[in-house]
Amino acid sequence: MKTYDYLVVGAGLFGAVFAHEAAARGRKCLVIDKRDHPGGNVYCDVIEGIHVHTYGAHIFHTGKEHIWRYVNRFVTFNHYVNSPIANYNGEIYNLPFNMNTFNKLWGVVTPDEAQRKIAGQIARLGIETPRNLEEQALMLVGPDIYEKLIKGYTEKQWGRPCDQLPAFIIRRLPVRYTYDNNYFNDPHQGIPKEGYNTLVEKLLDGVETRLGVDFLEDRQALQAQAETVVYTGMVDAFYGYRFGELEYRSLRFETQVLPTSNYQGNAVVNYTDAETPYTRIIEHKHFLFGEQESTVVTREYPAGWERGTEAYYPVGDERNKALYARYQALAEQEPHVLFGGRLAEYRYYNMDQVIESALEMVKRVFGENASAVKP
Repeated sequence: MKTYDYLVVGAGLFGAVFAHEAAARGRKCLVIDKRDHPGGNVYCDVIEGIHVHTYGAHIFHTGKEHIWRYVNRFVTFNHYVNSPIANYNGEIYNLPFNMNTFNKLWGVVTPDEAQRKIAGQIARLGIETPRNLEEQALMLVGPDIYEKLIKGYTEKQWGRPCDQLPAFIIRRLPVRYTYDNNYFNDPHQGIPKEGYNTLVEKLLDGVETRLGVDFLEDRQALQAQAETVVYTGMVDAFYGYRFGELEYRSLRFETQVLPTSNYQGNAVVNYTDAETPYTRIIEHKHFLFGEQESTVVTREYPAGWERGTEAYYPVGDERNKALYARYQALAEQEPHVLFGGRLAEYRYYNMDQVIESALEMVKRVFGENASAVKP
């Protein structure tokens, strides 16, 4: 007899949600994670009484009522609205691109003026079929917005010139002809008042969890303990990079405690010029409307991925899609392993999408439409 029904590899949102739901159905689970904390990339350190988003800013947002109801079973969300700003060589612009942005750029006041300005710039370019990201962006918003608010940031993020990036990376750009700085269109948005750590702790409450355990280093012994493995790690690593490495972009963070109560006046400031080496500065206290006497800021530097570093953004070009398809074919043949989450599925997930994907797996595995998972 196996000791556990499920060995869940990874204590991020996907693994925590699956383990919670499996345990609620009477299954015995063991959750392991190679990090020294649960929560995956939503984990927060608490510094000077401030919840610091250790792996980059995480703002929960969703348009799906059942997902919103689900997370609110565990934590209470505040009314934080994501309204980042862009700093281009000291010039400040509102994001996403909206009437405040256009007024600052061109002095236009009405939506009609802004539409005519953008349409005129696009028409002069004469681009019909974009061959790369640069042409795609120019065709969508014209050269003024592209040069100040897209080009430098994008090239830093992806580590290569925009004219060498595929067009599909920017299929569309959010352009609003209203004075609305709310970045997301989703009706539900906020940050857990108790912090993301509490959300994960409540999901894993009563579930055996072991930290600092690397599944791939002791796979045989760990796998022997459970009937089924739920694997949320990198799919290519699971197969020993048999067909080669999937490509990612990574991030590097520099975090400082500063002796001021308010450093930049906003939670997120993007630096869109090419000269500034980081892409954004996060001032964490603003996520929870903190009033501490000091503040904590994090500079976020894009980086290439290599083994041993954290994989954040999949490079979903045609080569990598084809490579992932080969790994996916292997994964679908595994008799006692379920693959889920952004690394196992090689796709970028928002938090609500991760949770929904985990709940969908619960429905597939247990063959039911439980109240926890149905819309």
